[in-house]
Amino acid sequence: MIRIVAGLAASFAALAHAAPAASSESAPMTAQDLVTMPRLGAPAASADGRLVVYPVTRTDPETLARTTRLHLRDLDNADGRAVALDLGGSASAAAFGPDGHLYFLSDRPGADGEARSRVWRVAIGADGAAGAPTQVSHVAAPVAGFALAPDGGRIALFGDAARDCPTLGCEDDGTAHLPGPGDGRLYDARDGFVRHWDSWETPGTFGRVFAFELVDGRTRGAGVPLDGPAGPDALVGDVPTRPFGGGEEIAWAPDGSGVYFAARRSNAAEPASTNVDIWWNDLSGAAPVNLTAGNAATDTLPAPSPDGRWLAWAAMERPGYESDRLVVHLRDLASGETRALTDGFDRSFGSLAWTADSRWIVATAQDVLDTPAFRIDPLTGAVEELDLMAGNEAHIGNVVSLPGERLLFTRDSIGAPPELFLSRGWQQAVPLTKVAGDHLGRLAPIVTRRFSFAGADGATVWGQITKLEGHEGPMPAILYVHGGPQGSFNDGWSTRWNPRVVASRGYAVISVDFHGSTGYGQAFTDAINRDWGGKPLVDLQKGLAAALELDPQIDGTRACAMGASYGGYMMNWIAGQWPDRFDCLVQHDGLFDLRSFYYTTEELWFPRWDFGGSYAENAELYERWNPVHHVDKWKTPMLVVTGQKDFRVPYTQALGAFTALQEREVPAQLLVFPEENHWVLGAKNSLQWHETVFAWLDRWLGEE
Repeated sequence: MIRIVAGLAASFAALAHAAPAASSESAPMTAQDLVTMPRLGAPAASADGRLVVYPVTRTDPETLARTTRLHLRDLDNADGRAVALDLGGSASAAAFGPDGHLYFLSDRPGADGEARSRVWRVAIGADGAAGAPTQVSHVAAPVAGFALAPDGGRIALFGDAARDCPTLGCEDDGTAHLPGPGDGRLYDARDGFVRHWDSWETPGTFGRVFAFELVDGRTRGAGVPLDGPAGPDALVGDVPTRPFGGGEEIAWAPDGSGVYFAARRSNAAEPASTNVDIWWNDLSGAAPVNLTAGNAATDTLPAPSPDGRWLAWAAMERPGYESDRLVVHLRDLASGETRALTDGFDRSFGSLAWTADSRWIVATAQDVLDTPAFRIDPLTGAVEELDLMAGNEAHIGNVVSLPGERLLFTRDSIGAPPELFLSRGWQQAVPLTKVAGDHLGRLAPIVTRRFSFAGADGATVWGQITKLEGHEGPMPAILYVHGGPQGSFNDGWSTRWNPRVVASRGYAVISVDFHGSTGYGQAFTDAINRDWGGKPLVDLQKGLAAALELDPQIDGTRACAMGASYGGYMMNWIAGQWPDRFDCLVQHDGLFDLRSFYYTTEELWFPRWDFGGSYAENAELYERWNPVHHVDKWKTPMLVVTGQKDFRVPYTQALGAFTALQEREVPAQLLVFPEENHWVLGAKNSLQWHETVFAWLDRWLGEE
């Protein structure tokens, strides 16, 4: 049985302001449109909730060079317009201080004449006019980020520094792994990570945070290291955590008396550990205190309530599992009593924000194909989904709670990139920006339809079909397979695997949230564990059949499949297990040989959890789902893509798959990006990726 949710116009009613109705001559969206679409960043608001600043990144259509500029908006003026701030140089990571200044990062030359990332501030007038920026931080190392104390008396700066360096920046930082006389790196087995995600580690150097006094808008002194003094029992680890941690892992106490932060110890056990803890430093110069030492799994997102009564954070339960459910925990800071606040709510929370009066926690979590916001009662643990948007919530993020029961947030969907919205009194929000609206209005609209079907073991599985609105005639099918594997192709915008840009070429894009996907309860997410090629493949097979039954316009006789990471693994698996179904495959950063993958990847907790231990401990299961054993059945033409700086799925996996295709004389191409990692991020490389993929799809799906 197939369940259908009514088709949804790409722009939705709620985004009509940002996307004027396309004319009959509107051009379909191209890869050039995707790459050059203006991009809205995360907003920051003043303490009184009157002003908001947000970054917009624009891409030159000719050179593809990107520039980012901050924009200021007065929220008290409903009819006001945003003002582009001219700060005389680069500006990012903006935050309002209680002194009425806007603090930001910039790599402009400082007082010493050198250009490197530092914190600056600028006075902002009531009319939005900016004064002359002045330098705030005066440290020798580049500043990667900062967090202001609520009272403005201190600032936390973070960046890379040697663990024994007493401040942020010492002579010869980052050289411990270069003993000379050559340029060889020397690593010790006791050091843990040798390389991580897309960069080589520098033993002895870590991401560190220092708290400085602020006097007249300038840092004073050497700062207090949040990881405490160096020594045999000292905390050694990266803050924020690598590779994806950021400012959300660092939070000042409301009275400025100390800082909460998340950290995982760096040692030989780190590549197999997900044991991130919440630490507290009272700025006395002593070692920090581990507040979550009793939990050997992940604790993250520290969020103290504005009244100083509570500390909230998100915690997993199972050590070694990076995709376990994140439950909101609450600690009474006076008594030390701790409880799992949302343990009875089967969703995983990815962000936390307190209301200004400390009455509610506003959090976001995936739920089926949406990522809505929820209101959590800290007294009872009751969870209520907020209805902030007309139609589907799609993907809500970057939630900022403002005084007066107001919420500031971004919202995006398959049809439109993020825009900024404001909700008053928990009601449906009004739009504040149309960053990409004019651009979208010139493009032909698409329609996305949600559907569900009975997948493996009879479980309800959800999917989506995206295609051009009003397109006449049959449309070849493109089966999208998401990565993770604990992930989702939910109703959200992507600058990489974007269904709209593929559908705009006349294809019907079908995505299926197979067993292992997120947003359907933890048991469904867990179902892929030790079953990589089992239930997920059944779901994909049944999901494609359900989509073809649902929409007769889709031409199932012309079909290609494509995916990256786990989705790339599935392309390799499909090539051997479903070899007669597709006209072509696109395999990006896919696992080809699970044994060699295990011994060359960096975060070992991932394969150890998903395959029940190390390769030596459970080789039989690794080999059961290993695509390399089925290359004798490969015959589907395949485009293989990889980045040479991908240390999660090393590029040798792509070379292995390409060699197998060559040996069997299967039509194939290999696209290698020397400077890209697990993703293709550069504007020119993104454009090349799309052009190469589209040429491959057109080659095998084009009408003769």
